[in-house]
Amino acid sequence: MTVRIAPSVLNSDLAHLMDEVERVLAGGADQIHLDVMDGHFVPNLTFGAPVVKALRRFTEIPLDCHLMVEHPETYLEPFAEAGATGLTIHAEATDHLERHLSEIRRLGMHAGVALNPATPLAAVEEIAEELDLLLVMSVNPGFGGQPFWDPAIDKVRRARTLLDARHSRARLEVDGGVARETIGQLAAAGADTFVAGVAIFSAQDAAAEVRELRRLAQAGAAGGLGRKA
Repeated sequence: MTVRIAPSVLNSDLAHLMDEVERVLAGGADQIHLDVMDGHFVPNLTFGAPVVKALRRFTEIPLDCHLMVEHPETYLEPFAEAGATGLTIHAEATDHLERHLSEIRRLGMHAGVALNPATPLAAVEEIAEELDLLLVMSVNPGFGGQPFWDPAIDKVRRARTLLDARHSRARLEVDGGVARETIGQLAAAGADTFVAGVAIFSAQDAAAEVRELRRLAQAGAAGGLGRKA
């Protein structure tokens, strides 16, 4: 399994955003995760397409944009024009999930769906083959630094079973409380892409933390659950 580490810049020093991105790139980060919040779908307000456009001017790394917004269809074209690599929208935010996924792909981006902790996997069962990414939230979205929701491990395991049964090529991403203590278990359950914010940007050496999270995930995927040899 190829592990991907996606630092979330929500928890970075936004006044020095490019410096923060360079720190995690030095550790081998695979993509940058941007949590886009509108203050309605979740009780927080963050950033939009202009930040994506600013980052794209300085880096070619994939920009993984997680839209925690109402009416996601209004955001698709602006984010495509800004240079987003992929957009992940919430199943809870629309009654027309397949339509929006098709439009995301038409605009040249990867298409993903996120599920809140209480949202069952059945919400994506009929479109699993069409997903480029399935994001399992292991906290209720809106704020960084929340405690990990333990049932997410079993939900990830069931999500992996669903994707495999449908022969889906979707990446299985986890967001929320991903840290040294949890990443190995999540990898063992079948996740392959890991969003981490506080764990990385609060570390003294962000680059080293990216490398350590990758090591723990690889060990978990190999059956070691992150234990040192």
